[in-house]
Amino acid sequence: MRERSENDLIYAETVDLSSLHSIRLFATKWVDNAPPRRLDSIILCAATLTPPGAPRTQTAEGIETTWMVNYLANFHLLAILSPAIRAQPFDRDVRIIIPTCSAYISSPPLDAVIKDSEWSPSRAYARSKLALMVFAKAFQKHLDAYKRPDEMPMNARVVLVDPGFTRTPGSRRWLSRGSLWGIVVYLVLYVFAWIFMKSAEMGAQSILFAVMDGGLLRIPGGQMIKECMRVDLARKDVTDEAVAKTLWESSDKLIEKTEKEQAEKRAKAKKEEEEREKKAKEEAAAAERLEELESLLSTIKKGKAKDAAQKGKKPKPSSKAVK
Repeated sequence: MRERSENDLIYAETVDLSSLHSIRLFATKWVDNAPPRRLDSIILCAATLTPPGAPRTQTAEGIETTWMVNYLANFHLLAILSPAIRAQPFDRDVRIIIPTCSAYISSPPLDAVIKDSEWSPSRAYARSKLALMVFAKAFQKHLDAYKRPDEMPMNARVVLVDPGFTRTPGSRRWLSRGSLWGIVVYLVLYVFAWIFMKSAEMGAQSILFAVMDGGLLRIPGGQMIKECMRVDLARKDVTDEAVAKTLWESSDKLIEKTEKEQAEKRAKAKKEEEEREKKAKEEAAAAERLEELESLLSTIKKGKAKDAAQKGKKPKPSSKAVK
């Protein structure tokens, strides 16, 4: 990127979106700066989709993987970055781009209880996308409700984007069912994927439109973009305030509960590690003292053996006749 743009001021940092702790470290490090860092846009492209037939998986923190990566990670990240977003100058056009997918239309209601026997990769994916869209609309209201100290209007806007069905590694993994044979079939039938699916570059056009189009400045935030055009939402519950309130509160509680549990685990692990290090140091010190003692005893024994050997070699006094 530096070479292509001829800009040496491009930097990259990593964050694990399957870990609430990693997200907090990343976002807190970014926010903890005075004056606030410049922020022009946030593009939340990360997503995961479990291949059909694959079992349900959880992150190391115990959260269902699809829900965590596709929705909760974005919720957590924006919640921490919110002060930095609101602190930007009034004349800066700040955009938060949230790619989504038409799969949200088939999602069960967010308040519906999904039993383990009813879980499926496609249902989990659709539900995570619906939750992300509900949160996006709610986050826009959260930004709009902020009263700037300079009494200027809020300058940040959320834009939802549906890039369409694209030939990305994620879609390839889903179509191939994550198997070697599936990849072989995918390669054999690639011509159909090439015809009916967009390239990643073509899919990115709607995202770039959402980032750069000046016309979006003249309309309220929270719009949905598809094929570089504004489209209407297909579900009413995306804008339902009661649904958004319940989702926001439940997400906050889940994050608080999980972070508390993980903090306790890290503290316990750190204490155990310190105890192991302390024990190892004590054992090393004891071994060193024992080695010194053995060395001293060995030296003493050698000295005694040497003395004994010298006494054994000492000549006996000769007897002379007494006249």
